[in-house]
Amino acid sequence: MFNRLFKICLVLFIVFGGRAAAADEVTVFAAASTSNAVMEIARLYNDLNHATVKTSFASSSTLAKQIKNGAPADVYVSANVKWMDYLEDGKALATGSRLNLLANRLVLIAPADGQGPVTLDKHMDMTALLKNGYLAMGDSSHVPAGMYAKKALESLGQWERVKSRVSNSKDVRAALLLVERGETPFGIVYATDAKISQKVKVVGVFPASSHPSIIYPVALTKDGDTPAARRFMDFLSGREASEIFTKYGF
Repeated sequence: MFNRLFKICLVLFIVFGGRAAAADEVTVFAAASTSNAVMEIARLYNDLNHATVKTSFASSSTLAKQIKNGAPADVYVSANVKWMDYLEDGKALATGSRLNLLANRLVLIAPADGQGPVTLDKHMDMTALLKNGYLAMGDSSHVPAGMYAKKALESLGQWERVKSRVSNSKDVRAALLLVERGETPFGIVYATDAKISQKVKVVGVFPASSHPSIIYPVALTKDGDTPAARRFMDFLSGREASEIFTKYGF
């Protein structure tokens, strides 16, 4: 009798204990440009709370489509409002959980030993600047950094000249890598991406007026709206996380 009761209790512990452990886990889908900061924040949160925060990074568009198709994300951090709107319009977000978390700037980078400062205005000639090379940037059809870059180049009258000379990347970190390797003489990334690399330098900052404001919204997903996810959301927008984001240039 005792052995039977023991086995029943053991099964219940495994089943319900396992469910409780899973309920305490939080999965964060975040824009590639936030990866260093969000990973550090997740590690700190895990250490402070004995919790389990898992992270997945890619372009905001890729992650949004994955969430819309049922990927098990609890928290979503987007590098622009468009892809957050996409999920909100599709009823995939927890009502009232969305907020603007971060801001960023758009910069022109070159390899650390590459060309010097560039004045980014309507008098520049990006084609002449590239010579025989290509311009690395996120795919402007869906990657936020590429979408901002296209808007900035259009505003400065450069897009029609250089669109055939663009090396489209799956996300902003892939564009950064092309410049780090010297495969392209220039690239357009966020200021925060340039900040984490010792292999590139910022040669110009695009005027804020040349593109929409770079805002990073965050929200809980509809299916991921749990107490554990809400606790992490509170931490993500709190003082300790803010200090880490600031360290990375946000």
